[in-house]
Amino acid sequence: MPSNQPLTWLYAPADRPDRVAKALAGEADVVIVDLEDAVAPENKGAARAETVALLATPQPRVEIRLNDVRTPYGQADLHALASLLSGTAGIRIPKVESAGEVRQVAEAVPGVPLRPLVESALGLERAYEIATACEAVVGVGLGEADLRADLGIGDDAGLAWARSRIVVAARAAGLPAPAQSVYTNVRDLDGLAASCAEGRALGFRGRAAIHPLQVPVIAAAYRPSQHEIVAALGVVAAADQGAVALADGRFVDEAVVRQARRVLDAAEG
Repeated sequence: MPSNQPLTWLYAPADRPDRVAKALAGEADVVIVDLEDAVAPENKGAARAETVALLATPQPRVEIRLNDVRTPYGQADLHALASLLSGTAGIRIPKVESAGEVRQVAEAVPGVPLRPLVESALGLERAYEIATACEAVVGVGLGEADLRADLGIGDDAGLAWARSRIVVAARAAGLPAPAQSVYTNVRDLDGLAASCAEGRALGFRGRAAIHPLQVPVIAAAYRPSQHEIVAALGVVAAADQGAVALADGRFVDEAVVRQARRVLDAAEG
C-alpha cells in the first residue's frame, strides 16, 4: 500500500495569519502553525487568538507547534486549543525531555496525534522512552538548533550520532521514519538538496521547511528516482518468480525485498 506519511512540512508563524494562509495555499503536505520560536513573547497572546480563529473550522493539513508545555505559555496554549485540535493533523511538542511530559499532553488532548521534539542531551538519552510514551505518539523528531546549543556543536558532523539515534528510536518504537529538522539557509537550495540526500541516507523521510521555496526541493530529494524505482521493481519481480539472485549477483533475500518494497511504497506515497 502507498505511504501516507507526509514528505514536506512548512512552518508558518501563528501571529501572521497572512503567512499561514499563504502556506496553506502552497504545496506543503502539512503546515506547522508555530506558536513557539517564530513568535516573540509579546505576541504570544495574539498568536494564540489567531490560532483559535483558524481552528474554528477543521484544518486537516495543519499541525500546531505549542510552546514548551512546562511554561505558562505552553499551558495557556493547551487550555485555549484543547477542544479545537481534533480537526487537525495533531500537535508538535517542543523540548520534550521525558515520557511523562508526553503523557500529560495526551491526557489534556485525548485522541490528538502527538509529535514530540527532542532538543536536548537529556531528551536524546530518553528518545526511545519518549517515542513509546503513549499510543497518541505518531512520530518523533529533532530540534537541532536547541540541541546544537545544548551540546556545544558547531557543525553538522557533531549531530551525526544524534540524527541516527532519533531514527533508531523511531523505528524501534514502530513509528514512521522521522522527518529531518529545518535547513536554515533559505537561499542555499543546492545545499538543502545535498543535506536532504544525506538525511535520506541516514534513514529520515521528508523534512520541515521554513520557506515555501524549500518545499519542492525537499519533495524531489525524498522521492525515489526512476533508477531506484526500476531497480526495486526488478527485485520484487525476481522474488515473485522465486529467484535467489539478480543478474548482477546480489542475493534476493527478505531484507533486500523489504527494502525494495519500501522504495516502491515511497514512490506511490
